[in-house]
Amino acid sequence: MKISHISKQEIARGEAIRGLEIRTGIFDLLRNKFPDFTKDDFISIDELNQYRRIYLTSLITLEKGELAKIDSDVMEAIKNNSILSENIQDEIEADLTPGQRIADKVAAFGGSWTFIITFFSFILVWMLINIWFLAAKPFDPYPFILLNLILSCLAAIQAPIIMMSQNRQEQKDRQRSEHDYKINLKAELEIKLLSEKIDHLLVHQNKKLLEIQEVQTDYLEDLMKEIKKSGHKK
Repeated sequence: MKISHISKQEIARGEAIRGLEIRTGIFDLLRNKFPDFTKDDFISIDELNQYRRIYLTSLITLEKGELAKIDSDVMEAIKNNSILSENIQDEIEADLTPGQRIADKVAAFGGSWTFIITFFSFILVWMLINIWFLAAKPFDPYPFILLNLILSCLAAIQAPIIMMSQNRQEQKDRQRSEHDYKINLKAELEIKLLSEKIDHLLVHQNKKLLEIQEVQTDYLEDLMKEIKKSGHKK
């Protein structure tokens, strides 16, 4: 009669399982609990089934933990996905100098209908005053040389201000392009990372499922042996 290494009791005939015949995962589990257990030692089939159940439970628990970790990583990646795209306009506006702010406002006003109507009204009033109201002694008689001088000075000042604002707009567009590039690059990296996680999950999960099926197959083989033994006894 063979003696069980775990319970130190005799094992019934035909129910002794040698350590060499035990699957690697279950054997390692036994070694963790019984460090002196070797491949030449024996345990009963009931004890083996007990540790099979423990091993299957640990596999399922580990699988759930890995799924939860991947879900957590995905949620964290989604939460962090808006970091680069937030407050872009605030960052651009924060770097402006007072002169650049004034140039932007002047350019915005100079390209509006408000400026066109206001300036056209100013020219019309200037001409009416010098032709009708001050016809006897106008301060800017026809052909309105003073008005032409004012218009020339205004055009000479307005042109570089508009150019300055256009340069600022090009700088803004360049900064937005850099932000877009960073966001696209981050999205590409996140997609690649999630794809690798899914691939790892599928491969790892298939290995775990295969191992679980192998343990279940061992169960079935042992059951078939017991059924055959019962049939022979009858």
